[in-house]
Amino acid sequence: MSTTSNPQPEPPTYVFELADFDDHHFLFAFPNEKKRPSARQIQMRRLYDILNLSLHRDDLARAKRAWSILARCKETNWKTMWTLGITLLANDVRVMESNLRKIDYLRTMLLQLPEERERILAELVQHYILAGRHRDALDELEFYLPSFPYHDNPVLHVYAGLLCVFIAQPPEPIGDNDIEGVMHDSNLLSRAQIFLERAKALDADNIVASEFLHKLHSISQGPSLHSFANHDSEDETHSTGYQPPHPKRMRSDA
Repeated sequence: MSTTSNPQPEPPTYVFELADFDDHHFLFAFPNEKKRPSARQIQMRRLYDILNLSLHRDDLARAKRAWSILARCKETNWKTMWTLGITLLANDVRVMESNLRKIDYLRTMLLQLPEERERILAELVQHYILAGRHRDALDELEFYLPSFPYHDNPVLHVYAGLLCVFIAQPPEPIGDNDIEGVMHDSNLLSRAQIFLERAKALDADNIVASEFLHKLHSISQGPSLHSFANHDSEDETHSTGYQPPHPKRMRSDA
């Protein structure tokens, strides 16, 4: 009588084998990511995910705690994550706003991170504008634009040109007190034209520069000059006419 032996079951796969990096799923790309991270680097990736998720959920308190740990890790170059730093300085991540802490932070990063200085300067100008400090934004641009690499950046020249146009506007009439004979500041309009023509030379397809150069031509031809936009900036007093720029400060290339 022949007997058939039952097949032996395969041994189970033990869960304490070394896990491959592909088994770890992360939500956000980490700066300077390595293909074979250590256990510490995996924990940092988790922390980075917590930081970004907290920001998406408007949980600033938790995001700041995660940032305070991550920024102290020697493997983290916190300067390269300056855009996250800007967000963490907000009072409400859902509101596009500026404040003095953001402006001071960006001015510091402008000197600390040379490889990102063009992007940081553009961000700084936007925050000056959000804060209603249009004259300060223009002064900052006029300070950096003559030097490299800012001189070859068409976006920065467009910002400078539009700021000149904005500040050159005559004051809006208050109530029934219509101000007759008040015109745009010709000096600022001339500077706006220079900036916009430079932007056009650097980027021939820049439609913003082209359209505002056409606007400037219309203003120079018409006897009656009108404002492009309403504004109530706290630091602009157009009724006094053109104000000379503030004394230039020494620029550090550190």
